[in-house]
Amino acid sequence: MFAKAFRVKSNTAIKGSDRRKLRADVTSAFPTLGTDQVSVLIPGKEELNIVKLYAHKGDAVTVYMSGGNPILFELEKNLYPTVYTLWSYPDLLPTFTTWPLVLEKLVGGADLMLPGLVVPPAGLPQVQKSDLCAIALVGNRAPIAIGVAAMSTAEMLTSGLKGRGFSVLHTYQDHLWRSGDKSSPPSIAPLVLDPADLSEEKVDSTFQEDLRCLTLEGKEEENGEVPLSETSENTSAGVLSQDSTDSRPLQEQMDELLQQCFLHALKCRVRKADLPLLTSTLLGSHMFSCCPEGRQLDIKKSSYKKLSKFLQHMQQEQIIQVKELSKGVESVVAVDWKHPRITSFIIPEPSPTSQTVQEGSREQPYHPPDIKPLYCVPASMTLLFQESGHKKGSILEGNEVRTIIIDYAKKNELVDTHNKNLVKLDPILCDCILEKDEQHTVVKLPWDSLLTRCLEKLQPAYQVTFPGQEPIVKKGKICPIDITLAQRASNKKVTVVRNLEPYGLDPYSVAAILQQRCQASTTVTPAPGAKDSLQVQIQGNQVHHLGWLLLEEYHLPRKHIQGLEKAPKPGKKK
Repeated sequence: MFAKAFRVKSNTAIKGSDRRKLRADVTSAFPTLGTDQVSVLIPGKEELNIVKLYAHKGDAVTVYMSGGNPILFELEKNLYPTVYTLWSYPDLLPTFTTWPLVLEKLVGGADLMLPGLVVPPAGLPQVQKSDLCAIALVGNRAPIAIGVAAMSTAEMLTSGLKGRGFSVLHTYQDHLWRSGDKSSPPSIAPLVLDPADLSEEKVDSTFQEDLRCLTLEGKEEENGEVPLSETSENTSAGVLSQDSTDSRPLQEQMDELLQQCFLHALKCRVRKADLPLLTSTLLGSHMFSCCPEGRQLDIKKSSYKKLSKFLQHMQQEQIIQVKELSKGVESVVAVDWKHPRITSFIIPEPSPTSQTVQEGSREQPYHPPDIKPLYCVPASMTLLFQESGHKKGSILEGNEVRTIIIDYAKKNELVDTHNKNLVKLDPILCDCILEKDEQHTVVKLPWDSLLTRCLEKLQPAYQVTFPGQEPIVKKGKICPIDITLAQRASNKKVTVVRNLEPYGLDPYSVAAILQQRCQASTTVTPAPGAKDSLQVQIQGNQVHHLGWLLLEEYHLPRKHIQGLEKAPKPGKKK
C-alpha cells in the first residue's frame, strides 16, 4: 500500500476527545494490550498528530504520528499498527516467519506467498481468513511487515503451503516507514530456535530457485500479488521435498512420508489430555515436527491431496475418530493407541547430523542444579576470620563458619569454665556480632545464639552446580522462580513466570513446551526491572501446568518456586 509515495492532505494536532476515542479504539482492536501499554502508545500529554493522506492507488488513509513516528494507520475504519509500534510490542499480532531475501520483494509491493513461509517446530500460528498478522524474518522476532491472511491456517496447511498467504499492507523501508525516524528493526530473539534458522550461506544455494519465483519482472499484478512459476513446485522455502536417493514415484514417497509422520506424531507427541485436537494442529504442531530432516511433508503431492481425505482413510482403519465439533472445523476426538499400526511403528533414528529435539525443542534431558547456600565475609567481620586465614570477600560454607567460630572461642579460652554451653564475648566478638545497645550489657552468649548471630552478620551467597559443569558461585540470595497472575484488557488473565535463568532453564524452551501443553499462546519479553532477564507470559491461568513442568518434569525443589498456590481450584472457573 505504501510501496510508492503518497500525497498528504492535512496534518493537524489531535484533540483531547479524539485522543480518548483513539485509546478506546486501540483497546478494542488490540485487547491483548494492557491499560498501561495503551497509555504509553497513546500518551496523555505528548504531541500526537493526525495525518490524512491518499496512497498512490487513491486509498484514503489516516495516520497517527507520535514522537515523530507513525504509530497507527486507519483504513476503511480498521486500525492497523505500524512496524514502529510492533517493534515495541512484537507479540501484538500472530507472527509468521519468512526468509530475509523475501523482504526486498515485499517492500516492492509483492504479497507474501505461502512457499516463502518458514514453519517452526511448534507449527504455524492459528489464524482465520482476514485476520491481521505480522511478518518477521528468520532469526529475529521483530516484525518487518503487516498483512491480512488470505486464508486460515487450516487452509494453508491443507493447501500444502501453496498460493497467496497474505495481502501485505505495510513494510519496513516503505514510504510510511520513511515518514518516521527511519530506524532499523531491533534484534529480538525468536521464541523457539527454528531448525530452518541456518546460516544464510547454507540456505542461499537452494533458496535462489524460490526467489526466482518471487521476482517482480513483468509479473506484478495490480494488487501486488506475485504469481509463482511452475519451477517451484518441488521446492518450498529452500527445502527439497523428494528424497533424491529414492527411485519410486513422488506420490508414493509422499504417501509413505505422510503415514510415517502421522503414526510418529500419535506415538510420541499426542497425548490423551490433548484430545479433542484440531486436525490443523495435528498437522501443523505435530506431524510437521516429525518430518525427517531434509524432507518436506506436502499433502498435495500425495494421493490423498487433502488432509481431511487422509484422516478419513485413517478413521476407516479405526486408528482415530474425527468429528466436526464446530461448523467447518474438524477435530480428532479419539485415538486407538493399541492399534497394531501404532504399536508396531518403529520410530525412525535421527540422522547423525541432526539434533535430537525433544518436547519443546529441548536438546537433552534437563537435570536440576545442586544449589548450596554460602556465606561471604564482610569488612565488619574480617578480624574474627583473619586468624583462620580468611579475608574480606572470602566465601565459606555453613559448617566451615561453625568450625572457625568454635576454634576461635577455644583458642582464645572464651568457653565459660562454669557452664560450657556459654561463650564469653571478647572485644572482637562484641564488635562483630553485637548491636550498639548490647555492647555493655551482653557479656556471654549460648553456642547456638553465637553461631546464629555470626551467620546472620555474614553476607549471603550461593553456589549452583549443573551436572558435568564447574560450580558457579554468586553473591546474594538466589531468587526463587516467581509465578504471578496478571489482568489484561477485557478482564483476561495471563500467567507470568520469571527468574528461570538462574536454574538453567531457557525461557524460550519453557514457552514452547507450555504453548503445546496448554494450547495457549505464549510470549517471552524482558522482565521489568531485571537486567538481562526474561519472563514468559501464557494466556489464562496456567499455574497448574507450570507446577507440573517445574516439579514433575524438571524436578526442582518446591522451596525454589513461589506462586504455586495461585493455581485454579478444582471445579472453579479458570
